[in-house]
Amino acid sequence: MQRVQPSSLLQDILRTVRRRYRLPAMPAASSRTQSENPSTALAIVLEQVRVLLEAGDTPDDALKRRFFDALDRLIREAVQPTRGDTAFQAMVLRHQTAAVREYASLAAHANQDRREVHAAVNTVAHPTKLQRMPTGALRAALTQLQAFAAAEDWHALCVCAEQVLPLAQAEADSAVTRGMDRLSGSPALGRLRRLSVLVSDPLVQRYRSLWDQQGPRAGSAVAMEQGAASQQRGAAVEARAAQALEVLAQRLNAQAENKIPYRVVTSMRASPSLPGNADYAKSEWDAVLLQQTPSDGDTPTFDVCLLIEAKASVDAATTDLPRLLRGLRLLASAQAETTYAFDTHQGRVQLRGSSLKRFAAEDTHVAGSVLYCCDAVADAYPKLLSTATRMQLLSAPGSVAYASSLAGAAPGDRQSLASVWEQLLTSARWDTVRRQYPLLRQVRDLMVHVDDLFMAVNGQSGSDAA
Repeated sequence: MQRVQPSSLLQDILRTVRRRYRLPAMPAASSRTQSENPSTALAIVLEQVRVLLEAGDTPDDALKRRFFDALDRLIREAVQPTRGDTAFQAMVLRHQTAAVREYASLAAHANQDRREVHAAVNTVAHPTKLQRMPTGALRAALTQLQAFAAAEDWHALCVCAEQVLPLAQAEADSAVTRGMDRLSGSPALGRLRRLSVLVSDPLVQRYRSLWDQQGPRAGSAVAMEQGAASQQRGAAVEARAAQALEVLAQRLNAQAENKIPYRVVTSMRASPSLPGNADYAKSEWDAVLLQQTPSDGDTPTFDVCLLIEAKASVDAATTDLPRLLRGLRLLASAQAETTYAFDTHQGRVQLRGSSLKRFAAEDTHVAGSVLYCCDAVADAYPKLLSTATRMQLLSAPGSVAYASSLAGAAPGDRQSLASVWEQLLTSARWDTVRRQYPLLRQVRDLMVHVDDLFMAVNGQSGSDAA
């Protein structure tokens, strides 16, 4: 099968497009962690740990002490009342207080419990059922029951259910009697009633206040509004990235000596016939540059030249990278001599397996074939410790226990941090923490601002070019 040679113009554009999100070099290791930002100090230590472990060596006690020192300072910074991390402070409060732990446990299942109780009430007191009932004490009591459920007054609902039961028995209404028996003994109602009591606890209120500072609660009108705005912004970045690719395709077609056309497709979904493992892999690509291949058949076939993913922030891309790499491995599982059908917004396209195989995550071609597009402002001083890594370090049980041991000027029990160090060295779940700097560097190397992509496509150079 003849392979189409990649365009030199495309290679030049990808080589020269400005990479404003690129990370600086990792600072040299230093034993003076107190002079460094704790996040930076931790990033340096994590990178040293990774290098040693991958070389088959064991980190020494000096490196362990530097880890403890940096994590200690990160934790102390996070528990500061006015400028700390309120999510971490909420974790610490939950660790310290039995009532808060009980509240958090009950609140985690409250939505399901509410649905269960509302369904039980509607079984006997749905408004349409009440309309068909004869006027009387039982109908009035059931109407009140429905009102308490709508108001989510669980204590009053329990009291009302106890009042409804003898009325139902007096009228020999077996359906309502059975319904009240189930409702009164419902574990879900008992949990909701207990939850309503815990809400008045001052420490629970403090806990709720800390979480509220993280942003609107899931499912709230504000949260849905913010989610919609974020989706609109992401869609706008995606549309602009696709426009840049369209301009690029026009330039490539104008200069193509072999007259083999380029085209752009959006929302390209992975073919279900790919033999690789699709679990947790990216299965849809926002914008894709394709080149038609020489073919004697009636149906044109294409090679993939460039994949683009649009993200609203660097953190979103960092979180997305594992899925993207799994998605590339899925594409690379293609059989070289096979053609695969991919659905897109522009219709179905046939892609050659030979062009997909080069998307193995370890392949050096990845950096020249995949881009994250973003419109976020680049940090003046990029963080060397990713947001996800910082949170995993803070939320480790040992870190939370250590923060709980800090009281006033107390030094804290550093033995708690030993478990965090042990997890870092041995736990498979901490692999992304150990490799956080290479992953962060990789995602930022793949990321370009959509304006910079337009400039490069139009033949304009920018500073910080690769």
